[in-house]
Amino acid sequence: MAIFFCFLFFLISSASACDRCVHQTKVAYFSKASALSSGACGYGSLALGFNGGRVAAAVPSLYKNGAGCGACFQVRCMNTSLCTKQGTKVIVTDLNKNNQTDFVLSSRAFRALAYKGMDQDILKLGLVDVEYKRIPCVYKNQNLAVRVEETSHKPNYLAVKFLYQGGQTEIVAVDVAQVGSPNWSFMTRNYGAVWDTERVPTGALQFRIVVTSGYDGKWIWAKNVLPADWKVGAIYDSGVQITDIAKEGCSQCDDGSWK
Repeated sequence: MAIFFCFLFFLISSASACDRCVHQTKVAYFSKASALSSGACGYGSLALGFNGGRVAAAVPSLYKNGAGCGACFQVRCMNTSLCTKQGTKVIVTDLNKNNQTDFVLSSRAFRALAYKGMDQDILKLGLVDVEYKRIPCVYKNQNLAVRVEETSHKPNYLAVKFLYQGGQTEIVAVDVAQVGSPNWSFMTRNYGAVWDTERVPTGALQFRIVVTSGYDGKWIWAKNVLPADWKVGAIYDSGVQITDIAKEGCSQCDDGSWK
């Protein structure tokens, strides 16, 4: 375990940019919301309902091979005559392969950058200068949820994805076991937010999840999640929520000016 946490600390401290810093870039937008429903995170059409449809595709350094799926960012346009000071919050649901912009926003998120009544003006620009930083995700009255993917089939294969992850963390490991059993099977990140295993325990299932927290990692225990008769396509309440904030081994960069 100590080796794992040392490796995790290396991953955090060697990041190319600190999440807590304010960054500047340009953002564009998808003209059709459906473009994000087939995103690299695997959320599918569920993505269209996240955060009122204010979602985004992020560059690889923020997508983090899928670990950045579900991360929340505050983005604000730097055109003060057109855009509000607070900007908008977006949730990462896809991978942006265009290295000219850190994000490509849904049109709803892009319009939300502007003052009321000026959303069509910002759409006409198509590309705007912004600043952004990562912020904690907050889901009021909503626990971390587990969705059983359609590719799952008993008793040989289970694929799940995690929804509504709070806090400011990444999921870096997942294990599954029968409720009450000490025999855990590790799961592998298939892609994006989807984890799977071919060693499926029988009966009702519990999960233990390692998330980045502080300067190391933290176990999150969800003790009774999937019933014995779990169904593909169903979403199950984990009974827990993540509120932790990951720390980064890099120099201080937040001067408190971001509000």
